[in-house]
Amino acid sequence: MSIIPDLVPVLPELFVAVAGLALLMLGVFRKEDSTRSISVLVIMVLASAMVLVSSLGSDRHTAFNGLFVADRFAGFAKALILLASAFAVAMSLQFLEKERIGRFEYPVLVLFATLGMMMMVSANDFMSLYLGLELQSLSLYVLAAFQRNSLKSTEAGLKYFVLGALASGMLLYGVSLLYGFAGTTSFEGLANVFAGGHGHGVKPGLGIIAGLVFVLAGLSFKISAVPFHMWAPDVYEGAPTPVTAFFAVAPKIAALCLLVRVMTGPFGDLTEQWRQVVTFISIGSMAVGAFAAIAQTNIKRLMAYSSIGHVGFVLVGVAAGSNLGIQGVLIYLAIYLFMNVGTFAVILSMRQKGRMVEGIADLAGLSKTNPVMAFVMAVLMFSMAGIPPLAGFWGKFYVFMAAIEAQLYTLAILGVLSSVVSAFYYLRIIKIMYFDEPDEALDRPVGRSMALVMAVSTLVVLAFTFVPAPLVTGAKAAASVLFPAAG
Repeated sequence: MSIIPDLVPVLPELFVAVAGLALLMLGVFRKEDSTRSISVLVIMVLASAMVLVSSLGSDRHTAFNGLFVADRFAGFAKALILLASAFAVAMSLQFLEKERIGRFEYPVLVLFATLGMMMMVSANDFMSLYLGLELQSLSLYVLAAFQRNSLKSTEAGLKYFVLGALASGMLLYGVSLLYGFAGTTSFEGLANVFAGGHGHGVKPGLGIIAGLVFVLAGLSFKISAVPFHMWAPDVYEGAPTPVTAFFAVAPKIAALCLLVRVMTGPFGDLTEQWRQVVTFISIGSMAVGAFAAIAQTNIKRLMAYSSIGHVGFVLVGVAAGSNLGIQGVLIYLAIYLFMNVGTFAVILSMRQKGRMVEGIADLAGLSKTNPVMAFVMAVLMFSMAGIPPLAGFWGKFYVFMAAIEAQLYTLAILGVLSSVVSAFYYLRIIKIMYFDEPDEALDRPVGRSMALVMAVSTLVVLAFTFVPAPLVTGAKAAASVLFPAAG
């Protein structure tokens, strides 16, 4: 048996790992500041990895004795993760130079975090899942505290590290319970055990349910879902803004796709047992995201609560536990990616006399001083509020339809109500930009990379209604991998 065919499914990950190590060496041996050149190389590596992912095709491949799986679902998730990471690196260049914290380690850490995320969504065993999760987390802890001369950034890194370690412990405890009661950590092995039920001598007793709840708790921390959301507002506010932009998209997409794979794969036959937990987390996240954001004055904290709310909406699709639900989740995540990177491009462009400003009030009168940026922000805020015909409306439409199909009527109604409440603070930003008088205008012009990110994200949000086919078709094909019968 040749070892080479076994490595074909992991080519994208191998390429990213080798490139990351090579760039690390390059940064060390180049005497002058090489942040910009290495950032450009990292974006090229991410683009090349995306080509490698797409070249694997639609077939299902496994590697490392079934620990790793490459299929359409993993391919779709990796495309979103790589795109989010490339946007994050491009958006950070100007900020790092202006704040004088440009060090080559930054893009390399983003690259290694991305590698961890790619491993997460291809995990087919709790061992490989944990390996990918920790590679991602260790890189993110350092990135959160990257601005060493800032007390807030150091505090954000420390908080994230301490709470992240607690979540990892809960996840591992859950895995140990599952292994103890089911006798395997393999996703396929667990699925067979639960599908066989009495035939294998194992039925979901209290030990397995407890293990499942602990695994769910550990993963809920990674997606900042209620009641494991407490780290998000502080870390979002304290971390450097491009790091916050990265946190808001790539790790969240990776963790949600991982959650989908874990819930529909090994625990696919226990849907009734985990659905009530996911429903509770979803309702809590939507409520906290809607009500806690109303009182915020810092736009990064507002985005933290906004992301908690969006996670709640995504979990509506997960709770449905159906092919349509997972399709809705993937469509929502793709739209969420563009809405968030566009919004953070605007936040990163918020400067007055060369210094960063983060207050929502600092956007006052933006329509008069920078009408293009105000238009971009308005489109993205309307989309986040779920106002038709923008892309954000369709994201919510797909997950709510899946909930109705699964007869989760209460969850769908509460989702719509919390969406109405959250519209208040999105529309308040538009009101401030268009109807308030500016105290002090924001600096102009906007950097080229920021302008490009804003243009792309606005175009996607506006165009989705008229050209939905590529995304909807891709999401449907990816979801059908997890539900072969429905596909």
